[in-house]
This record gives sequence, structure tokens and C-alpha cells, in this order.
Amino acid sequence: MDSLLILIAAPGSRAIGSDVLSRLHDAGGRNPQWLSDGEALEVPVFEQLPRFRAEIARLPIDANVVPAENRRKRLLIADMDSTMIQQECIDELGVVAGVGERIKDITIRAMRGELDFEGALKERVGLLRGLEESVIGQIVRERITYMPGGRTLIATMKAAGAHTALVSGGFTPFTSRVAAELGFDENQANDLIIRDGRLTGEVGVPILGQQAKVDALRRIASRLGVSPEHAVAVGDGANDIPMLLEAGMGVALHAKPKVREQARIAIDHADLTALLYLQGYKASEFVN
Repeated sequence: MDSLLILIAAPGSRAIGSDVLSRLHDAGGRNPQWLSDGEALEVPVFEQLPRFRAEIARLPIDANVVPAENRRKRLLIADMDSTMIQQECIDELGVVAGVGERIKDITIRAMRGELDFEGALKERVGLLRGLEESVIGQIVRERITYMPGGRTLIATMKAAGAHTALVSGGFTPFTSRVAAELGFDENQANDLIIRDGRLTGEVGVPILGQQAKVDALRRIASRLGVSPEHAVAVGDGANDIPMLLEAGMGVALHAKPKVREQARIAIDHADLTALLYLQGYKASEFVN
């Protein structure tokens, strides 16, 4: 058994029902094992997998193939914006500063890979010049919501002995708060330059972009005495792609098209607990 097909349904949908099981059997899928009744199932890869995947394509079910060996990872590396939280922090800063639409447009283009990350970040931060530092805490309290399944993902992996790191191209005033709230072991991001209680419109150098995420993955894995193959990484934007390809299990979560095309694993319907099912955890093992 070299590889496994992992089916994960949208939370609460119980979309993996008798019809799906019948189609699975007809396509040659044998010995299915439930990870969560009606919502997550694993089965050894079979010959007619492409046909089966086409038959369930319209259902709210993510279907991914993972190696059977080395599934449970020792390290979680996670992006923050639109991955562990449901917002882009710089967009929220832009709303407060009255330049929300201008910043959001740049963010969208950058995350699609249409703009250079460093240049796009400098341009957006420049639009925030003069904003009061105190709005950062206000945004975290009033505007930031957490991606479903994130707390369970982190708590479960940590209970199993894994190390967790929040690695973002965003800003440390946000990652430090989000990491503490969700229980990450460490966090890394860019520094916003602040003087006299206001943003200067500048970002600290060197600017941490996609290579910094790969470097963080390698550095933390080495510190733990493991290789990147023992890591699971998750993200949604173009600057996450190298990190997703470097990790043993790279997951594009509700990602932009360019990211989905290049990542080996894509989750479009499920929440962050999908990363646990992909690693072979059963729902009964989740730590909430």
C-alpha cells in the first residue's frame, strides 16, 4: 500500500454517503477506513481513481492522494492571512486608514502572483503612513476571525509532540497576537516601523517573503532534528508556493488558482482539520 486516497467532506455535510461508497466500490476502491463517519474516509489508491474523482467532482468533497508512509508530521508551518485567520491584516489596516479598496486591489494581485511581493508590500505599507499604532489591537479584537478548525489542528498536533510555527509575510504585531491566541510555539513576520505611536509607512528590512518561509521551514526542521519531509505546510497565496513544495505535505487551503495548480494537495471544501485527516488522525483523536 504505497498511497492512500483521502476523502474529506465539507464540515457538517456528511457528503460521503452510500452513493459515494457505491461509486467507490464500483471503481475498484476496497477496504475503506472511516476517519470520521460521513465526513472523512481513506482507501488504498486504486486503478480507476481518475474516473471516480470525476464522478464526485460536483460534490463538496476534497479528494487527495498522500503517501502511506510518514504521514504524521513533526512540524506544522502555517501562513496567517486567509489561512489561520479569515482576513488579510493589511487590508483591515487599509480600511481603518481609509484606503481599503486601493490596498485590497494590490493584495489580490500580489496573492495571485501578478505583482512582486516585496514591491507590493512596500506600496501598501506606504499608504498607511500616519496611522495610529493603537488600531492594531483594535483590529485584532474587533475585525479578526479565526479559520475554523485551526485551534483543533494546533492542539492535536502539539498533543502528539509536533512543533507549530506561524510564518507570515504580514506583520509581527498581528502574528504575535494570533500565535498566542491559537497556541503556536513560535511566529515570524515583517516589522512595521512605528515612531511616536504612529506607522511611518515603512517596513523593516530585510523584507520576509516567500524565500523566508522556505528558510524558516528548513531552519526549524533542522533545529528539531528532522528534514522538511517531516513537515506539513499550509497556505493560500502565491508567496506560499515554494514553502508548500518544500514540505513533505504541502496543503493549499481555499487557495488562489495559481497555488492550487502547483500544490500537491488542495483543500477547497473542508476546514483546517483536513490537515489532521490527511495525516491519518481520526476525529476521535482530535484535541479540542
